[in-house]
Amino acid sequence: MPDRKPPVFQTVVHEDFQLVNQCILEQLHSNVALVNKIGQYIISSGGKRLRPLLVLLTARACGYQAYQHISMAAIIEFLHTATLLHDDVVDQSNLRRGRGTANAIWGNAPSVLVGDFLYSRAFQMMVSMGKIPLLNILADATNVIAEGEVMQLMNIHDANVTEANYMDVIRCKTAMLFEASTHTAAIVSGVDSVTEQALKHYGNFLGTAFQLVDDVLDYNGNSDTMGKNLGDDLAEGKPTLPLIYTMAHGLPEQQAIIKQAIQQGDRNSIDSVIASVRDCGALNYTMDKARGFVEQAINCLSVLPESKYRDAMIDLASFAVERVI
Repeated sequence: MPDRKPPVFQTVVHEDFQLVNQCILEQLHSNVALVNKIGQYIISSGGKRLRPLLVLLTARACGYQAYQHISMAAIIEFLHTATLLHDDVVDQSNLRRGRGTANAIWGNAPSVLVGDFLYSRAFQMMVSMGKIPLLNILADATNVIAEGEVMQLMNIHDANVTEANYMDVIRCKTAMLFEASTHTAAIVSGVDSVTEQALKHYGNFLGTAFQLVDDVLDYNGNSDTMGKNLGDDLAEGKPTLPLIYTMAHGLPEQQAIIKQAIQQGDRNSIDSVIASVRDCGALNYTMDKARGFVEQAINCLSVLPESKYRDAMIDLASFAVERVI
């Protein structure tokens, strides 16, 4: 069977990505051996690196020809990786991207502290870029992301979380860093205010769609391709949108199954939960909502001139919902 070619939205900025990887390796260095070991492990663990990819695509789609977007993409990846290290400790996860999590291998304390190192290194890099607007955007973003994590923690095992509450969590926890990726790239590129706002919204809509599809994949995906265990959100007692929809619109017996699953955080009930969210239309509802956000994201790109980079951003938005198949 022939190898699958990487998608166009990755290959179109392949050279830039090589420079980002080089920048990441240079900036990851520390005189503390354990920092190097854990940092290298988590950075090299793969993943689509969508957030730094968004920086590169957005800057090039804006006609940017210099190289500050390379550093910005590396900064975004450091911030994202720091959140992953902290998330895995909070969630007590032992598998990410098909490999053991850093906390499962080295323990919680080193994982948290290396996450702190990556945060601080990212801010050192921001300061060295010498642009206060970029620092403002990313300082605000990291603060909102932290708030989103706390909001999600407060929702654990709560079967009464509403869709509106959950969408607030998505906005803070996931969409914010997507938004910061495209927003900072727009600032680096020096675009006008209308284009800047449109690209900021593109990132927000895209990030929201990605999270909603992740919600579906937790009940309709494949553990091998996802790199994590099916039903992880359920095991942690997280009331994601498919569960929230079933609680609001499912039959009484379906609601009872979901309520118990959320309150107990029981992966053993995954089969009955999957049957419930499918039969009441919760997965279809969540996917339709994700497609709506993708459509809004693509509409935001009308401010950009035609180019292979804008086309790649459209393809990336479409990929957000196509990956569920």
